[in-house]
Amino acid sequence: MRTAPDMRVNLAGVELRSPVIAASGTFGYGVEFEKILSVERIGAFITKGLSLTPMEGNPMPRIVETPDGMMNAIGLQNVGVEAFLREKLPAIRRMHDTVCIVNVFGFTVEDCVAVIERLNDAEGIALYELNASCPNTKHGGMVFGTDADALRDLVTRCKASAKRPLMVKLSPNVTDIAAMAHVAEAAGADAVSLVNTFLSLAIDVETRKPRIANVTGGLSGPAIKPIAVRMVWQAARALTIPVVGLGGIVCAEDAVEFMLAGATAVQVGTASYADPRAVETIAAGLTTWCAKHGVRSVRELIGGMVQELR
Repeated sequence: MRTAPDMRVNLAGVELRSPVIAASGTFGYGVEFEKILSVERIGAFITKGLSLTPMEGNPMPRIVETPDGMMNAIGLQNVGVEAFLREKLPAIRRMHDTVCIVNVFGFTVEDCVAVIERLNDAEGIALYELNASCPNTKHGGMVFGTDADALRDLVTRCKASAKRPLMVKLSPNVTDIAAMAHVAEAAGADAVSLVNTFLSLAIDVETRKPRIANVTGGLSGPAIKPIAVRMVWQAARALTIPVVGLGGIVCAEDAVEFMLAGATAVQVGTASYADPRAVETIAAGLTTWCAKHGVRSVRELIGGMVQELR
């Protein structure tokens, strides 16, 4: 009788039952999906980004379909950290023991630190994901992730305040992702996640106007996957901390590809718009793939790409 593969991975000291994680911004606050899929079958979920005060986000329209993907400029709409602590987190704690990661952002370093400090003493949170990369806000966001000095200051100060492991979400809109990943690690990051969306623009040729009210948006979906895999490979080679890969994952084989490139875990985002159960399906598919290919532990895949062509 074949033994089921061990699907556990360790992310910055936190054990995940599966390396497949529901990405921030695509899974609500987790509780919205409790009756849609079996959250106990995925590794973790990441909440919508939380800011110090509530945000309404950008004006409509703010999502547009693209060939093999989508553009969005939601603008980090969220209930704010106080409402999260009061209304969302108690419901999360009543769910199964799936790891909850809270995504944190702010327009200033001080805002980010303040959110983390409000979350520090709350139960039911395993890690923080610090968003240093959103391309759809006018302040903060991508500015942090594309400037080495700004990123260093942000991570250093947030790490000093955080009572939990800190994972930094990096922007792909840079010339050297490995260098930026190294900045995050040197500043104290316990892990990095990449990539966030690519800054993009779509124009309606009939009206000659942008198709998104924000003018530009973030491109995600399968179209960006080969670039994301390359960036994960570059970052993983430069770091000693875990790398979490994301960008266009829609099936188990995509997850395997990211892990072979060096990812310890992966996040599923845009696929959840097409299929709300995508993250569970991919997690189950990864287990099946490992069993079929004789992989006894999913950890064997991490960084397992063979570079020599035959």
